[in-house]
Amino acid sequence: MKILFVYYVPSGGVETLARQRTEALAPKGVQFQFLFFAQGAGMQNIKEKTWITNDDTKIRTILASEKFDAIIVGSDYAFLERVRNLGFTGKLIYEVQGMGQFEEADVILEYAQPLINKHADAILYPKTPHLNTLIEKYYPLKKKFSFHNCIDTKNFSYVTEGLTTEPYMLLGWVGRFEDNKNWKEFLLLAAKLTSSYSNLRIWIFTDSNLNAPQEVTAFKRMVRSLDLSKYITIFSNVPHSKMPAYYSRIGNSGGMLCSTSKYEGFGYAIVEAMCCLCPVLTTDSDGIKSFIFHNVTGKIYRQGDVTRAAHEAIDLIHNAPLKAQIRQNAQQYIKQHFTPEIYAENFMEMLRAL
Repeated sequence: MKILFVYYVPSGGVETLARQRTEALAPKGVQFQFLFFAQGAGMQNIKEKTWITNDDTKIRTILASEKFDAIIVGSDYAFLERVRNLGFTGKLIYEVQGMGQFEEADVILEYAQPLINKHADAILYPKTPHLNTLIEKYYPLKKKFSFHNCIDTKNFSYVTEGLTTEPYMLLGWVGRFEDNKNWKEFLLLAAKLTSSYSNLRIWIFTDSNLNAPQEVTAFKRMVRSLDLSKYITIFSNVPHSKMPAYYSRIGNSGGMLCSTSKYEGFGYAIVEAMCCLCPVLTTDSDGIKSFIFHNVTGKIYRQGDVTRAAHEAIDLIHNAPLKAQIRQNAQQYIKQHFTPEIYAENFMEMLRAL
C-alpha cells in the first residue's frame, strides 16, 4: 500500500510520529510519503519522499501521479473536503494529534463535524482520555481507531559513547513557546530550584521558527525578571538523531526533563527522555497517564502547583535509589509497550477494517 500523510509543517511530535510510523510499517509493505503545506525545521530529519506545497493544482498532480491507497490528514479538517474535490476517492483518515488544550480541541472537533462526517472514512487518535471523551461526544457513529504511538528504542536510546561527566546538574524542557506548553510555569519552577542549587543549568529545546514574536518577547522579559539568564541555554531545531545524547547527558547529570504542558495528546519528548534513562517530572497533562506512573516511571504534579513541583524535583535530586529505579522502570516500560511492532499490528488492523 502507498499512503500519504498530510500536515501543516514538519516539526515537533507530529513529525516524529510520521517518521516512526513510516519505519514501523515498512516491514508490512506500507510505503509512506509526506505532504506539508509549508517548509519547517523538521525536514532535516526526514528521508521519505516529501512534498512541500499548499497549491491545489500541484496537489492534484501529485494525487494523479502517485495514486495513494489512503491519505491520513493530521488536524487540518478543512483539507478533507479539499482533497475530495481534487479527485481523491481512496480511504481518508482524519488524525487527531497536537490539538493543544481541552478547550481548543473541543471547539475544533465540534466545528469540524460536518466536514469530518461527510468526507473522512475514520478518525485516528492516541489513547488519551480527553480526546476519547471529545471524539465519542461529537462522532458517536463514525469509525474510530485509538492506539498508542510508537518509538524505535533500538535507535533512540541511552547513549554512552562520547559522553563526559557534566559539570552541572541539568534541567531540560522541550516545546514551543505557547500557552499550552506552559513555559511560564517551567520558568517559575526553574527559579525555585536555582535559588537552592547554584550548580543547576537549564537547557531549553525549541523550534525558533514556530515561536510567535510576542511569546519570545514575553519569555525574555520573564527570564530577566526571574534573573535566570545566566542559567539558561536555548537549543533551536536540534536534529532528532542528536537528541538521545542530550537526554542521556541530562539524566547522567543528576537532573531531569520537565514537562509543564496543560494538555498533551501523547507527549513524544517525555517518551524519548524515558528511553534515554532521563527521569521525567511532568504535569498531570492527560496523555502522559499512559506511561508515567508517579514514583514508578516518573514524577507527576498537579498543573499550577509549582511548590509541589519543586518538592518532587528535590526528592528526585536527593533520593538516589528512587531515581535509579524510576530511570530503569521508565525505559523498560516504553520498550515493552510502545514498540514499532505493536503499532504496526494496530495500524494494519485499522487498514484491514477500512
